[in-house]
Amino acid sequence: MLSLYPLTTIALVVALFVYFGLSAAVGMARGKWNVPAPASSGHPEFDKRYRVQMNTLEQLALFVPAVLVGAPVLGDVITGGLAALWSLGRIVYARSYYADPTKRGPGFGLTLLPSMFMLLAGAWGAVTSLI
Repeated sequence: MLSLYPLTTIALVVALFVYFGLSAAVGMARGKWNVPAPASSGHPEFDKRYRVQMNTLEQLALFVPAVLVGAPVLGDVITGGLAALWSLGRIVYARSYYADPTKRGPGFGLTLLPSMFMLLAGAWGAVTSLI
């Protein structure tokens, strides 16, 4: 996949770095708000960062396979762009959630829509190849 889809590969790597950054934010929040491991809650500001990280992990379970099945159908430029939009959505989601969790909707939409589009494209490609 790497040589056939370089833009998609770069966008996927960026998405994983976004996840890494969100995970690091949880680690820093543990120290800042004195929430020792293995606790998964404690201070409301820590809890926000932990939920963003866990929600991102949950979204990765949909996103990564969607990229893999969508790329052969959509091509490198479109899939890479959608994957980049996913990362932007995660950043918007995190910033919004940290400020006010009730305002997380736009970031969530920027995450979910690219994943669903790639997933549906992959399914469409598979079905049409059988016909």
